[in-house]
Amino acid sequence: MSENRRLKLLPATCLLLISAVQCPAVYAQKGTLPDAPSAQQQQQTPMQQQGAAQQSVSQDAPAAPAGPKLTLADSERMALQHNPNISVARLMQLAQAQVTREVRAGELPTAIVDLTAVGAHDNSRLTAGVLNNPIVYDRAAGGLTAHQLITDFGRTHNLVRSAQANAKAELDTERATAEDVTLAVDHAFYQALTAQSVLKVAEQTVATRQATGDQISALTASKLRSTLDLSLANVQVSQAKLLVIDARSAEATAIANLNAILGSENDDQYDLVDETPANPQSAPTDAENLVQVALRARPDLVALQDRFVAAKQYSTAEHDLKWPTISALAAGGGTPVRADQISSSWYGAAGANVSIPVFTGFEYSARAKEADLRAQAAQERVRNLREGIARDVRTAVLNAQMAFQRIGVTRELLDQADTAMQLAQSRYQVGLSGIAELSQAQLAQTEAQIGYANARYVYQTALAVVKYQTGQ
Repeated sequence: MSENRRLKLLPATCLLLISAVQCPAVYAQKGTLPDAPSAQQQQQTPMQQQGAAQQSVSQDAPAAPAGPKLTLADSERMALQHNPNISVARLMQLAQAQVTREVRAGELPTAIVDLTAVGAHDNSRLTAGVLNNPIVYDRAAGGLTAHQLITDFGRTHNLVRSAQANAKAELDTERATAEDVTLAVDHAFYQALTAQSVLKVAEQTVATRQATGDQISALTASKLRSTLDLSLANVQVSQAKLLVIDARSAEATAIANLNAILGSENDDQYDLVDETPANPQSAPTDAENLVQVALRARPDLVALQDRFVAAKQYSTAEHDLKWPTISALAAGGGTPVRADQISSSWYGAAGANVSIPVFTGFEYSARAKEADLRAQAAQERVRNLREGIARDVRTAVLNAQMAFQRIGVTRELLDQADTAMQLAQSRYQVGLSGIAELSQAQLAQTEAQIGYANARYVYQTALAVVKYQTGQ
């Protein structure tokens, strides 16, 4: 460096060093440049300047009102109480339980009361539409008819067992729906936490860059910095404000998604409680053991297995159509008003009936074959889901392991970015670098802060996915 340049830089360097000595704690904490030699700037401390910058950012868009505190456990409980998908699954389960009662009614006796009144033309008979020609008498009567299935060789029993298996499948489906909703809540909750963390980083970035820009503006007015430095500093402030706008939009979207999962139509605002541990547990490593756990515990797989059992029972019932059906019938009653030809005032009869299918146009054989094919298809669905579960569990474990590694890498990156920022500030303060190097360091620090926040919550989401995939 030439002697003339050293003489030119000496006053500015001395002034910057004196200011840095006067407020070392403030600069170390906030990472701002030293105050410029301006009367207006000397009336405010760096902390006041940063507060004014934050106030300027908050005036650009109104902040959402603070709502009640909401933890992850509270979110899951609210969703299980209010999410409509849970109600739908519960109602479908109750409806399927009634199907079991409907089918079981075939094994129970039925009784029907009849009240009949007939006015007939004298000496008339039914002569068309039937093989016999019974005479019709004037009468008014009432009676009871009872019917009881004796046996259909297991068909009705198999239909009942099929309906019971379907009802159990609906119970498992209800449990699977609850786990689906829980996973959706976890994902939405961590997305909202990520959006809020990014918003905080963005607002702090605006505050820091605004303070830096104000100081450079004062230094430029004092001819200690070039207008290029001021322009680049203003560009950094504008970029930070755009980051705040995007972060607020992402936060609003995340809260809207969370409200939808919680079953709310309102734009409710919450103060989300971040219970994420600073040092989270390590990712699971034994994927194969978790695969076996999932194959035993996944409610959607259990539901599909129940539906396969139901299909097999229904197939057996359809094959039982070829067997006879034996039933008993009894009827009795009185005829207080009757024609003279009806001599008795009461009647009663009982008997049994055997129905033997001889030829039904191949309907029964086709129904049995259809039921067999549907049962085979249900078995293949079970096998397909088992293979998918094994793949999904291994993928979820791998993603959790990668997400856990990203936490360490982003933490290291953030530490390096903070160090680089401090060095860039020091170099800029003593005139050893330009504004471009400082701007690059600020950008790297902001990206590192956002990356670390994302990594923490992505890992928590990955753990929730592992828990979901294993049915825990």
